[in-house]
Amino acid sequence: MGKLIGRFVIIGVVAAAGLVVIFGLFATQEEPDRANAAPRPVAVFVDAAQLETIALQVSSQGEARPRTQINLVPQVAGRITYVNPDFIEGGFFEAGETLVQIDDADYRLAVTRASAQVAQAQQALIREQAESELAASEWAVLGDGEASSLTLREPQMAEARAQLAAAEASLQSARLDLQRTRISAPFSGRVRSQNIGLGQYVSPGTPMGEVFSTDAILVRLPLTDHELGLLGIPIAYNAGGEGEGMPVQLTATLADRQHTWQGRIIRTDSAIDPQTRVLYAIAEVTDPYGAGAANGVPLAVGLFVTASITGRDVENAYILPRSALRGQDNVYVAEEGGTLSVRTVHVIDSNSDRVVVSSGVERGELVVTSPIRGANDGMRIQTFAQSGEMMAAYSATYDEEPAEGLAETETGDADSGAVASNG
Repeated sequence: MGKLIGRFVIIGVVAAAGLVVIFGLFATQEEPDRANAAPRPVAVFVDAAQLETIALQVSSQGEARPRTQINLVPQVAGRITYVNPDFIEGGFFEAGETLVQIDDADYRLAVTRASAQVAQAQQALIREQAESELAASEWAVLGDGEASSLTLREPQMAEARAQLAAAEASLQSARLDLQRTRISAPFSGRVRSQNIGLGQYVSPGTPMGEVFSTDAILVRLPLTDHELGLLGIPIAYNAGGEGEGMPVQLTATLADRQHTWQGRIIRTDSAIDPQTRVLYAIAEVTDPYGAGAANGVPLAVGLFVTASITGRDVENAYILPRSALRGQDNVYVAEEGGTLSVRTVHVIDSNSDRVVVSSGVERGELVVTSPIRGANDGMRIQTFAQSGEMMAAYSATYDEEPAEGLAETETGDADSGAVASNG
């Protein structure tokens, strides 16, 4: 029993000695240096906001189409005796130039017969006039009272005049049929397709080919309600006279080269498309194969083009790089002393290169163009110009304590040695 008690006493003494040693080690250990609680400044690229008067631009796309395109069909029947060498796919022709000639022998004979009928009707009318005059003179000598119309042969005179008018109408119809044996177009243009050949017999309405005019090319450009507002054009827009209208630049790539044509918006469609809910504006390029060609390259029918339309002018607009816009309407501004300010702006227009805003920033303020994680008001930043030079007045230092009340944000690995790419 005494041995057991002695063992417990020894264990208690050893445990007490161990606790004394442990407490002594903690008491004599040096206190570690306290790390700086201030977040490290984030390196950012900036660009200055510009104040300008700018003409808004709207981009759209469409297909080049001829202003006039028709199907050539004969109005008379017959065998084709002549086909113009230029009446082939891609051929050029002048207004009034004979494209197809139909055998006109039968129609010449019809003109001769009609001419003979006119001559006979004229002679019949002359005879009736003579007999009417003779009847009037006889009644004046032998008759008593007023002569009747039948006595004076007035019905016969009216019939003779009607017969002459009918004969003359038949002659005119025969001459028209003769003229219609020569097929032409009322405009200068090109041949899109050709469906007939020499010696073929055609009847009225037979498709002979498709031609289009080369005086102007039209492009239908879809515009949303917002884009109509940027351009400042009404729904029922009509430019009016020749040379009037909103300028538009059309571009397309042909044979690995980009070409540009200048045109004008001349009108809008009469109604909004019920499927897409857009309104089509009509762009016109005049003389696309002549003065309107791009360095000799015409605006070909069927070509798909991109249009850049110059709209209304906006005064006192702030121009920012496109990369400065965050979300739909936020930008980050570098403040003096190296802090970040989150601003809400009113966006008027934007494209892949720039943003046009009317409020939210001031001229000359530095907007951040590089990516930032977890950005918020008061974040400490180091500011760099586009050239890569640090702007000391807009940069916080590493050993600087954050100002009281400013939010602290985790910055990840971003620092002055790892500057986010300017995007």
